[in-house]
Amino acid sequence: MIKKMRLVSRVAVIFILFFSSYLVTNGQVSNRKAKPNIVIIMADDLDSKQLSCYGGQNIQTKNIDALAKNGLKFNHIYTSEAMCVPTRASLFTGLYPVRNGAFQNHKPVYDNLQSVGHYLADLGYRVGLTGKDHVTKPKSVFPFDIINGFEPNCVSATDDYQLEDVKKYITQDEKPYCLFVMSINPHMPWTVGDSTEFDPDKLILPKNWVDTKTTRRQFVKYLAEVRRLDDQVGDITKLLKETRQDKNTIVMFLGEQGAQFPGAKWNLWDAGQKSSMLVQWPENVKPSSQTDALVQYEDITPTLIDIAGGKPVSGLDGKSFLPVVLGKTKDAREYTYSIHNNIPEGDPYPIRSIRDKRFKLILNLTADKDYYNRFMMNPKSTDRNSVWFSWTAEIGKDPQAEKITNRFVKRPPVEFYDTTKDPWEFNNLASDPAYQKIIEKFKEKLYAWMKQQGDKGAEIDMVYNKKP
Repeated sequence: MIKKMRLVSRVAVIFILFFSSYLVTNGQVSNRKAKPNIVIIMADDLDSKQLSCYGGQNIQTKNIDALAKNGLKFNHIYTSEAMCVPTRASLFTGLYPVRNGAFQNHKPVYDNLQSVGHYLADLGYRVGLTGKDHVTKPKSVFPFDIINGFEPNCVSATDDYQLEDVKKYITQDEKPYCLFVMSINPHMPWTVGDSTEFDPDKLILPKNWVDTKTTRRQFVKYLAEVRRLDDQVGDITKLLKETRQDKNTIVMFLGEQGAQFPGAKWNLWDAGQKSSMLVQWPENVKPSSQTDALVQYEDITPTLIDIAGGKPVSGLDGKSFLPVVLGKTKDAREYTYSIHNNIPEGDPYPIRSIRDKRFKLILNLTADKDYYNRFMMNPKSTDRNSVWFSWTAEIGKDPQAEKITNRFVKRPPVEFYDTTKDPWEFNNLASDPAYQKIIEKFKEKLYAWMKQQGDKGAEIDMVYNKKP
């Protein structure tokens, strides 16, 4: 009798082990270790060159630097349209702006799309978002769990935040999660943080700026918000340690597009397009490593799907760079592509560009007109546009001021830069005979991409009727 009971017990154990193995193999049991948590912290209008881990000299961003020290730094990540809504739509959908619909700032995505919220949920994840909530509507496209905690309005005069609701969300059950922490710093109006930390006379200004007292005064306010951003990153990473989730959580930091200073945001020069990305993943990413792999924001959702164990989603523009993260390859894509449509931020001024790691081609599709942006150049609102008008006031006094402001307003049809030798894109090589073959090659690639995207160029930079 005892022998029979032992035999039955052994058979039962074998059956349980076999059935459990079958469920895990077929994805019906969540394997916590196989599916890490993911926390993505995103800045708002960050000049990534100011981060000390990216060579910045005006501020020590110790908490952001810690992610670089413990993880992988990307040196070549670009947004395909240097504005908040298009960048975030590309991040969430894995589609370029013309295909996702948000090809102008504040233009909504098409309502028949899916996003990272669907893709990760299908793979067993909770997908949440706290903070800036641009591009979270319609809910059918962005089915995020909206978490209280961080300020959602990017033009708020305050950025008060609390972590209790975030803590509840990341500890509520054993299901893996992907949480987007969307800071509003350092977006205008630059009213938070302690600006007394910085001496305006000692700041090192970007080389594409005109050096004025107004510029330095505004830059101090901007850096104070970069400090606030760094503090928020520190609070989030500290929370992960306190809840003992730091060992099985990927932390990704994203810089979004450049700052709201002339020549950066709302343009296709690198001061606006070039971003930052840090990936910390214990036991999977080599600490203090960096990569020159070329990536775009459209590539992030495919990478998250890959991390979560999913198969590539057909029809996305982005591609996974997980092999780069894991150190299995040094390259991701050969080219990045970008667009700019100026409405509703100013007069129509469509721009298109293509680049590899070194060279960059920009086509200004209506170069016969002057560039104008109402948030930086409005003569009826000189107080809100004080930096630009402090620059134009120097024309006739400072040759560099005239060069920089003229470059900003009057642009040639074709710009071509060697960004390795000329990172500030001052030396236009478009008419140099030595570069004509590569310029023609880039044009061919860019036009083919526009055709594939359904991008009709200048004619899409128009006013669109809002849906009722």
